[in-house]
Amino acid sequence: MAIIKKVRGFDPKYGKDCWFAETATLIGEVTMGDQCTVWYSAVVRGDVNSITIGDRTNIQDNATIHGTYEKAATVIGSDVSIGHNAIVHGCTLEDQVLIGMGAIVMDGAVIKKGAIVAAGAVVLQGTIVEENTIYAGVPAKKVKKVEGENREMLVRIAGNYIKYAGWFKDE
Repeated sequence: MAIIKKVRGFDPKYGKDCWFAETATLIGEVTMGDQCTVWYSAVVRGDVNSITIGDRTNIQDNATIHGTYEKAATVIGSDVSIGHNAIVHGCTLEDQVLIGMGAIVMDGAVIKKGAIVAAGAVVLQGTIVEENTIYAGVPAKKVKKVEGENREMLVRIAGNYIKYAGWFKDE
């Protein structure tokens, strides 16, 4: 069973049909919508600031979601996929965003709807990633628009993780 821990008087809250891996951790001031998944060794740590997550968002293996004390809360929209080993810290991810494997998104950054942060990218503090764009590199810079297959991929991946969680619920 996942670690779900109260801190500073805050219990994590989550909606219907969520799935948390046995080694997932949810701590403190976390509010999560319906059909979200938190995978193996991922940490959603709302101990120093709030974390708000929409519906159908997946937080993949070893990802870390956190904020900065008295400075930067984390807000994550719906249909968001946060890749393996990513760090999302004190920032805003709008709906239908993909954060690639090993990417880092720092305090005050805003990732607009439909954007992709490529694997391994580092989005610096305060950066605004434009809607429907792909940012890559260190530091992350705009490389192109999200079009065609990439646009469809954003919603497909979020849906796939609901399906994958179902495989574990059946066991």
